Amino acid sequence: MTAERHLDRLRPAAARLARFTGRTLRGEWHAIVVDPVRQLARRGLSGLLLAFVAAFGVIFFHDIAQRPTGAMWVTRLGGVKADLPLWLSLLRTPVSLYVPALDLPVWAGITQLFLAFALAELTLGRSRTLAIAYATTLAGTLVARLMIAIGPGWSGLGLSAACGQVLDTGPSAAVVGLFTYLSVVRRAPVVFTLTGGSMVWESIAVPNLAGREHLIAVGSAVVLGLLHGRRAHLRALGRSLLPTRTPGPSPTAPTAPTAPTAPTASPALPVTASATVPASPHPTAGRAPMTSLER
Repeated sequence: MTAERHLDRLRPAAARLARFTGRTLRGEWHAIVVDPVRQLARRGLSGLLLAFVAAFGVIFFHDIAQRPTGAMWVTRLGGVKADLPLWLSLLRTPVSLYVPALDLPVWAGITQLFLAFALAELTLGRSRTLAIAYATTLAGTLVARLMIAIGPGWSGLGLSAACGQVLDTGPSAAVVGLFTYLSVVRRAPVVFTLTGGSMVWESIAVPNLAGREHLIAVGSAVVLGLLHGRRAHLRALGRSLLPTRTPGPSPTAPTAPTAPTAPTASPALPVTASATVPASPHPTAGRAPMTSLER
């Protein structure tokens, strides 16, 4: 009897969990697959422009890098290292998105790259897709430089100086950032687990520079995703934090009452004095006839 009672209590909870899982998976299917396919049918191949450019860019730079002269020019245009000057790293970062990483297979990564840019462009638009891809890549590059500047230690946060000589290229941070941003904005927990969870596992299994940058890309994409659609709220919050000017007396307010009396009353004083002296009941006006009578 007790076992049957426990089963009777667990059945409603299991039913609610099954309904919640079904609604979540159905919503994620429509948000990640159905809606982008509808956008693709409406816009045509023009909706995949960024995906084609990114894929062909990686293929182009990979083909050029197979020759010594081409590898030299690829490194000069898109080779980013932490020991380079900051301005040079920032200048090379946009090109480094298309330079394949040395320790990753090119053809396997192109599929992920094409899928990430295609879904993001169809869902978010071109400008936002480029902004998210560049922001997550730049965040990984800058924070990695900070970790190397800190040095080893700091509870595993810092990195050794040897990591500053590692070539930091490839679109992997942008791919991870786009998938994470999409999963947060479109509320897709399965995609988030497959992308963000895999990056966490990679950073634990292989604690290198690329794993740290992927984690930073995931974190920055989560923050950007949570801020999505809250521009008006952020503006209102910023205005509330700024000091407001309360209406008060102007700097010239104390001098305002004295301004009309000084210039206007001076020319009229002699006239009014001469006209009103005989009729004024002042004591000095009565003393003048009394002195004439005494004489």
